[in-house]
Amino acid sequence: MDHTQLTSLLDRFKDLTILVLGDFFLDRYLMIDPDLAEKSVETGLEAHQVVEIRNSPGAAGTVTNNLCALEVGQVIALGIVGQDGHGFDLTQGLEKTGVDTSHLITTPKRYTPTYTKPIRISTGSEMERLDVKNRTIVSPDLEERLLDRFEALFAEADGVIVVDQVQERGCGTITDGVRRKVAELGSRNDRPVLADSRAHIDTFSNVILKPNENELAGLVGDRTEPDIAALTLAHRIQRPVILTRGSEGIVASDGLVTWSIPGIPVPEPTDIVGAGDSVSAAVVSALAGGADLPEAALLGLIASSITVQQIGTTGTATPSQVLSRFTDTYPRGFTPRADSPQR
Repeated sequence: MDHTQLTSLLDRFKDLTILVLGDFFLDRYLMIDPDLAEKSVETGLEAHQVVEIRNSPGAAGTVTNNLCALEVGQVIALGIVGQDGHGFDLTQGLEKTGVDTSHLITTPKRYTPTYTKPIRISTGSEMERLDVKNRTIVSPDLEERLLDRFEALFAEADGVIVVDQVQERGCGTITDGVRRKVAELGSRNDRPVLADSRAHIDTFSNVILKPNENELAGLVGDRTEPDIAALTLAHRIQRPVILTRGSEGIVASDGLVTWSIPGIPVPEPTDIVGAGDSVSAAVVSALAGGADLPEAALLGLIASSITVQQIGTTGTATPSQVLSRFTDTYPRGFTPRADSPQR
């Protein structure tokens, strides 16, 4: 791939429709000024003083943030949020970036999942986090509504990203019924469908999987060579695997061939929060735009190398930033190294 080819690929993103199905969280940052701390008259405990509130879409919302930053033409959000203030703030945040939120299911039966993160403004350090999650099973009627919308939207999408953020099985958007529907629609194999799961990546089939090294070890056993492990998994599931390795880069495999793309060195400090989401957004956009697997993996690597340099926020990468990083890192273009390790 050279600069002209990458420019053409990024231009094609404007014509794409990408569906993001999953757990949309609100990231709520409470900026605390320690110098203003007071003692509670009632309890004697310290009363932290909030001087600023920053709301941002998180989890699946981080993926949509990245898709919008990459200038994907239409980004559709599909999930379940609560009929509450956090849901209002989340929806506003999504719409501000250009996401189509008209298909989100809002219900008084559920909380809007929220990560509340108190931050000391004097140091930028995060204090103990407060999490709001649903710990009851999604009701059959909500699941049915979700499945109906998913099937209809799947037909319109050029690519699909599934974000399974909730660790408590059955308590988030990605229920077992949704997993079965993802597998059913993914079996058509006429558009890229990628799944990213915090705790249940082994429950997905007929889709591209994006594990990290720890998740991959749980899927294929304790293998020392990441290229062999990725190849083994891709061959088993008959779908590509995108293995993220942090600063070591990305390994991509289609089950027959494996491509190892070294990490792009960036200066400290770095913040890895959201880096995997930028990979998901870039990979699916690239594949939907006509890139092959190693080209898509390369784009994911470049995007994540940009987002990790954005400290204290879940970063994004724009097309101009991607092109600049590509030119600086690969002035003569990039040809991925193909391996055929033995399983």
